Amino acid sequence: MSQYSLPRGMRYSTLEERQRFYSKDFSLQKISEWFGDGLDRTKFAVIIARHTKIYPEQYKEDAATTIIIDEYKNLNDVQEQILDFLPEAVYYDRNTYNESGHITGQELAFDLDPENITCPIHGTLADKMKRLQGLSFCEIELDMVKKEAVGLYEFLEKKGFCDLQVVYSGRGFHLHVLDPQAYKLSTQKRLEIAQQAKQVGFHIDEWVTSGEYRLIRLPYSLNGIVSRISLPLKKDELESFDPVNDRRCLPKFLGKKAIFS
Repeated sequence: MSQYSLPRGMRYSTLEERQRFYSKDFSLQKISEWFGDGLDRTKFAVIIARHTKIYPEQYKEDAATTIIIDEYKNLNDVQEQILDFLPEAVYYDRNTYNESGHITGQELAFDLDPENITCPIHGTLADKMKRLQGLSFCEIELDMVKKEAVGLYEFLEKKGFCDLQVVYSGRGFHLHVLDPQAYKLSTQKRLEIAQQAKQVGFHIDEWVTSGEYRLIRLPYSLNGIVSRISLPLKKDELESFDPVNDRRCLPKFLGKKAIFS
């Protein structure tokens, strides 16, 4: 499969680079802070090489599948399992579970991806799919989806949600709604909110918001398709945030040559 067309400086990470990141730069402390008291029963997941086709040889048969990590002693154990798989992507399960393993709720989340934006140069997602470049995006689309993230944040505030967290996913943006009442929303209510957001112009993934797809990229993990770190941001950082050059989302293996501005 050909390389996706990506903004300048973004590229697939090699296995060696993934190994370096998860052994030396992956912050377990930040992961722990992200989950707080909810970490104990969190399930993680990895996809080794669905898009990049870069995988350890022993996992060739499982490269495109989603592998759940639900048996671990602590975060160090999770890190060791990630280092074994060397995946292009690491996720966590938004469902919350009780001690018996029963689902008690689900984090409400919104996924904004740049390839869903209609680009004045590259066209619609359908146009990109015809060129076999469905996950491709450019800096114009990246800037447009960033503006959508700001607008969606304000839309959710007007909906009465107060505890919001925005995360740069390495490609687009995720908005996490952490209000306690949001965890109890039904699938139908989640779908209604998603549809309302789409009606006012936001290009969100309804499958994610409705809860049918429960996984979401793990903050502070490496997005191996673009060689960028998934980075939580404050709302007032969004407008000036530069995902191409911001040092906080650049893995060390890129070196100084990664800074282009």
